[in-house]
Amino acid sequence: MTHNSLHRRDVFSQIHPQTNLALHETVGPVVMARGEGAYVYDDEGRQYLEGMSGLWCAALGMSEKRLVEAAARQLSTLPYYQNFAHRSTEPAILLAEQLLRISPVPMSKVLFQSSGSEANDTAIKLAWYYFNAKQMPNKKKMIARKRSYHGTSVASASLTGLPHIHRDFNLPLDGFLHVSCPHLYRDGLPGESEEDFASRLAKELEDLIVAEGPDTVAAFFAEPAMGTGGVVIPPKTYFARIQEVLRKHDVLLVADEVITGFGRTGSWWGSQTFEMRPDIITCAKALTAAYMPLSAILLSEPIYQVMREQSEKIGVFGHGYTYGAHPVACAVGLEALRIYHDDGIIDAVPELGKRLGEGLRSLEGHPLVGEVRGVGLMWGVEIVKSKATREAFPAEMQFGLNIQNRAFQKGLVCRSLGTAIALAPPLISTESQIDQIVKRLRFALDEALNDYLGSGGKLGT
Repeated sequence: MTHNSLHRRDVFSQIHPQTNLALHETVGPVVMARGEGAYVYDDEGRQYLEGMSGLWCAALGMSEKRLVEAAARQLSTLPYYQNFAHRSTEPAILLAEQLLRISPVPMSKVLFQSSGSEANDTAIKLAWYYFNAKQMPNKKKMIARKRSYHGTSVASASLTGLPHIHRDFNLPLDGFLHVSCPHLYRDGLPGESEEDFASRLAKELEDLIVAEGPDTVAAFFAEPAMGTGGVVIPPKTYFARIQEVLRKHDVLLVADEVITGFGRTGSWWGSQTFEMRPDIITCAKALTAAYMPLSAILLSEPIYQVMREQSEKIGVFGHGYTYGAHPVACAVGLEALRIYHDDGIIDAVPELGKRLGEGLRSLEGHPLVGEVRGVGLMWGVEIVKSKATREAFPAEMQFGLNIQNRAFQKGLVCRSLGTAIALAPPLISTESQIDQIVKRLRFALDEALNDYLGSGGKLGT
């Protein structure tokens, strides 16, 4: 760890999420000081190509003046007001209207929060509220997928299908169930086709619902494409078959668009890319391009009508957050949507994504690369010890972390997620920057392989 005072002060004052806290005391932080476009710079002046858009969220890069100006205008006009008890602000109204206009399926109302975890946590509550109001109080159970990520609040972490999110937190809560991850490369049977894999997973879901009792299952949560689980792209026909099962058993479909919303998959919504027709949509991250914290839930008309009747019966809708519909965040979100549309940002994603995909697939001959997968500007490179058997490196080796660190030394921010290296560059990235991502990742793979072989390691045959 370097010994300038800012680094030491961080170690003594902060807890860092998703971090080995003991190791952090030794290595300390890399302190980022400024950003420009798709680049960030640390406090010692080193430049990094931000290949993960921060945490999938800085879709418009790090220096979009229109977003800064939108925030400044609102800060100088009305820096805060609450959205409780018949109060509202113009930015919240305009943003809600715009989200309903662009929603992938008809939606009725928008409810704002500040984070993706809050949005998914609230969606759980609303599913319970909805079925209680319909006199179906036993429909409480939630189903998600293994390797899914829906947040780290108590309820949203229970949805999340990653063991380290649960371990020693007494999670998941009772009534939160998980079915198989739709990753054919890792979870398919030998010789199984995409269509057969999708059919098997749909049957697994239906068998679980029937075993638990359809009158006890409220909702199924799904990311259109799974992000933190390692960039998992669902097989063809997967969502068509899954949705047949959900409709049959009156189970709500919640599309977690926290990562996939606003262009990441090449469409405005991941639900459009993968032909989902959700009852509830949660979104965050690129909603403001990460310039302000904001999330939103989009609710279908049938759900809203039941909520309306129930709140009239009780006398109030008993839910809300102090910073929900924050006017500055909403003003920034509204401007972000204008930029996505007016500047053709989302229209350009398919071609940029094709270039990134072709570049990454050029790495498929590398001894460490088992699979390259992705859509739009979210891609995963599966790391293997044996290409023939698809054997992964032991988890305790944290082999992917070495690749991530080697890439960082070369000036590329990527992320090791399970057995994959994930990439999700800003939507405003240039072709040259896309090419640099591939070049720097190739270097990291070579260096990690040399490290491993140099230490006496052997690859599988």
